[in-house]
Amino acid sequence: MISYILRRTVAAVILLLVVTAVTFGIFFVLPRLAGQTVDQLAQQYIGKSPSASDIAAVKKNLGLDEPLYAQYWHFIKGIVAGAEYNIGPTTVHCNAPCFGYSFKDHIAVWPQLTSRLPVTVSLAVGAAVLWLVSGVTVGVVSALKPGSFFDRTFMGIALAGVSLPMFFTGQLALLLFTYEWPIFGRTYVPFTQDPSQWANTLFPAWCSLALLYSATYARLTRAGMLETMSEDYIRTARAKGLRERNVVVRHGLRAALTPIITVFGMDVGLLLGGALITESVFSLHGIGEYAVQSIEDNDLPPILGVTMFAAFFVVIANLLVDLLYAAADPRVRLS
Repeated sequence: MISYILRRTVAAVILLLVVTAVTFGIFFVLPRLAGQTVDQLAQQYIGKSPSASDIAAVKKNLGLDEPLYAQYWHFIKGIVAGAEYNIGPTTVHCNAPCFGYSFKDHIAVWPQLTSRLPVTVSLAVGAAVLWLVSGVTVGVVSALKPGSFFDRTFMGIALAGVSLPMFFTGQLALLLFTYEWPIFGRTYVPFTQDPSQWANTLFPAWCSLALLYSATYARLTRAGMLETMSEDYIRTARAKGLRERNVVVRHGLRAALTPIITVFGMDVGLLLGGALITESVFSLHGIGEYAVQSIEDNDLPPILGVTMFAAFFVVIANLLVDLLYAAADPRVRLS
């Protein structure tokens, strides 16, 4: 087990390095391949109608006139050890991990990400609990009673949940439960200040997001359980006199958990990197809303920082999924 964990951890570190290289290439190499010059890239940090001296100063201060390998080294060094940016007559130090410095807002990206992370985590974790519990429960019951009224009804609801976009269900939830019937609050309150108000404000967002994801989990669970419950070892367990609850949970559901663990880890990892549409619809100042604002402002460093932040969460989620595989199925440890 220890060797398995070490192998997966080393693989995750290598993958993180690959992610940094790919992200750097997307933001700094692909624009050049598309025909963008260094002067045009530097102009994004200045504004309209810049002078030649302003462009030259930005290229020098940001190192845009250096070779790409040197820029990539400074990029990695900033994440690990911090970086310094020359802004006019002053030098600004960006502490590690430095994900960039917004030259339009004159604020380091990392503190902005960490300050918004509790909002995104609150949204992702609350919705994940709802969609996991509801999706798996509906999938198990539907698999145990295939073709029944319950199965057809909830699979139809699941299909509708997959089909309806977030900007529709979110706006509908806001209209009904926040404005028409003011059951839930409108302004986000941190959990440390008032846990009840925190949950009250986020509940419509949780339900809207859970409706979108729980449908997938219900269908995955149902398909896995239908396949598993027809296996020979299930009939053997029943023949030995085990209770039906133990047969379903310990033997049927456990064997059907592998695809659910995979999808759950990836979904949560992606959401921790920012739920752009959900946060925008419900006016939650999380990482996703920060990314949307940066795109509208054409502010490259925050966009780069959010991309790296989200990629790191996906890699870490993938590592946790591998470890959960080993816990759920001992045969995985030998791979």
